[in-house]
Amino acid sequence: MYAVIKSGGKQYRVQEGDTLKLEKLAEAIGNSINFDQVLMVANGDAIKIGDPYVANVKVSAEVVEQGRHKKIRIIKFKRRKHSIKRMGHRQDYTAVKITKIEG
Repeated sequence: MYAVIKSGGKQYRVQEGDTLKLEKLAEAIGNSINFDQVLMVANGDAIKIGDPYVANVKVSAEVVEQGRHKKIRIIKFKRRKHSIKRMGHRQDYTAVKITKIEG
C-alpha cells in the first residue's frame, strides 16, 4: 500500500516505514504528524484518486530529525569585467518516518 501526499508545495510517494526529508516543519523530534492532503492511495489494484484530495484518508508520521542539507555553491561571473560573486545556501529539512496510512 502506498500514498501520494503533498507537503511544502511538493508531492511525495510514501509507504509505511519510509523515511523522507521534507521542507522544514515546526515540530519537535519525536512528535507525530498527520498529513491530510493525500492526493492518491493505492492498495494493489484498488486505486483512489482525489479531487483534489482523497476523503477520509490520512498518513501518520513521526519526526525523526531536524537538520540542514549540504551547502549549495552559487557563483555569478561576468566575463571581462573582473566581477565574480560567490554565495552559498543551506536548506533546512525535517526528516519524518511514515508510520501508518489510514483509510
